[in-house]
Amino acid sequence: MRNAHYWILGLLLLHAAAKIELAMGRTPICRCGTIRLWQNEVLSPENSQQIADWYTLSHIVHGLIFYAALAWAAPRAALGLRALIAFAVEIAWEVTENTDWAIARYREATIALGYHGDSVLNSVSDMLTTLLGFWLAARLPVWASVVLALGLEALALAVIRDNLTLNLLMLLYPLQSILNWQAAP
Repeated sequence: MRNAHYWILGLLLLHAAAKIELAMGRTPICRCGTIRLWQNEVLSPENSQQIADWYTLSHIVHGLIFYAALAWAAPRAALGLRALIAFAVEIAWEVTENTDWAIARYREATIALGYHGDSVLNSVSDMLTTLLGFWLAARLPVWASVVLALGLEALALAVIRDNLTLNLLMLLYPLQSILNWQAAP
């Protein structure tokens, strides 16, 4: 396949995901009616509603991880195909993450008490940010990708007391001690 075909398929997947999320009742943009590039406050009704927020960092990490996993699992596959697979996995994650079941789980097990799901704008941005992580991993030496992933995880942990690692842990095996620490002022 040519690179243009991967781009076209990726755009079709992105379009389908946005339509699915709209059909699931996700709002196109923040209910506040404004569009911002960055939402700094995690415990805000605009978190996961704007283009980017602190959880955007975890989607860069997704891209780094997907690149590494696919480089290992399918080293002879074209880079465009691996990027499309990573994008499809991220799209599946985002759509699943915005189901009523997953939203309820986030509210139950994490600090996201008032979470109502991502806006479609935020979700699409998260999907595209994963491609940024994948792109970076394709160009950086392995050690730099590892340092970047660890650095992004450490930054989010230091600033918002949450990151991809804790998010997954709390979804799969919630620990009250971590929840207490995350909720502390």
